[in-house]
Amino acid sequence: MDDPEPAARLRRGHLVAVDAVAAAFLALADALASGNMLKDRADFAGPFTAACLVAVGLGATVAARRYRPVPALAAALALASAATAAGVLWGAFPEAALALYIVAVGRPRPPWIPFATAAVASLAIVAARESVPATVVWIAVTCAVMAGAWAAGVLVRGRRSDAAQLERQREQRIVVEERLRIARELHDVVTHGMGLIAVKAGVANHVAEVRPGEARDALRVIEATSRDALTEMRRLLGVLRQEPGLDPPRVAGLADLAARATEAGVRVELAVGDAAALPDAVQLAVYRIVQEAVTNVVKHAAPTRCRATVEIGVREVRIEVTDDGPGGAAGGGHGGGQGGGHGLVGMRERVAMYGGRFSAGPREGGGFTVTATLPFGDAA
Repeated sequence: MDDPEPAARLRRGHLVAVDAVAAAFLALADALASGNMLKDRADFAGPFTAACLVAVGLGATVAARRYRPVPALAAALALASAATAAGVLWGAFPEAALALYIVAVGRPRPPWIPFATAAVASLAIVAARESVPATVVWIAVTCAVMAGAWAAGVLVRGRRSDAAQLERQREQRIVVEERLRIARELHDVVTHGMGLIAVKAGVANHVAEVRPGEARDALRVIEATSRDALTEMRRLLGVLRQEPGLDPPRVAGLADLAARATEAGVRVELAVGDAAALPDAVQLAVYRIVQEAVTNVVKHAAPTRCRATVEIGVREVRIEVTDDGPGGAAGGGHGGGQGGGHGLVGMRERVAMYGGRFSAGPREGGGFTVTATLPFGDAA
């Protein structure tokens, strides 16, 4: 994930550069306006020099407004008011409006700030004008500019606040989804491993005295299964921690899954297509669905035979797991129909994530069938 700080610094640098250009432009514009206004005065040099210094100072407030917004606003108001009252510069309040905008964009400020800004500007205009109509017009225009700057800043601050809240909600949703995914993965790992261990532990307990060789075989299966379960849990935690070299299970791992199920008393016949085109997430889903279905067979229908078929098409993958166990196991053992136990619910949720189709139920001639279709690529 990219670090947002460099991008934020680059954007701020661009804005500061824009402010510097705007400051130079406004200073030049104020100087030209002052020269045009004072050109008929006999003492042109002195007032024009003062106006130019004020113009440079006003430009500096624009350049500094993102670093010190409130001091920049105060300085712009003071310079513009003094120049206006002295009659050496007119229209000098855009700089104050730009600083006021940044003040409004920042953290919420007291609402009297824009009114105080407009009042100071109005007093300066009143002090400099003798014509009442012109004074009213200038005050109205100045107040409108200040109010517009403040309103624009408040609007931008509100939009940024809404965007930040939406981002927080998105992050919270991602956290919730990640927790659900972790819970699903842990469920699949634990139930598969513990199911095999429970079956073989029961076998070992019953034959320990009369058939010790078979009991030792069951203990070896328990040892191997527990080790594999720990490895899978470590792999899962490693993926979550982004440790290198610990990838999630893939379709290729179904052969090992079938071998472990065979050792637990369920002979699994695998028929798997070429999974090279499947995305990693889809491969994980296929693996977990087959794993859960085979685990149910081991727990509730063993000893029996099971066939797992994974047909991979151009835009979807179809999974079918069937067993020849007793039909009665479908309701209690496999979880049955639409209600289902946690295993069927987990499989159904995985399929629903991809907008696929899922069904599970007893077969007419006995046994149980789980089918799932997962679209991927353009069909997902």
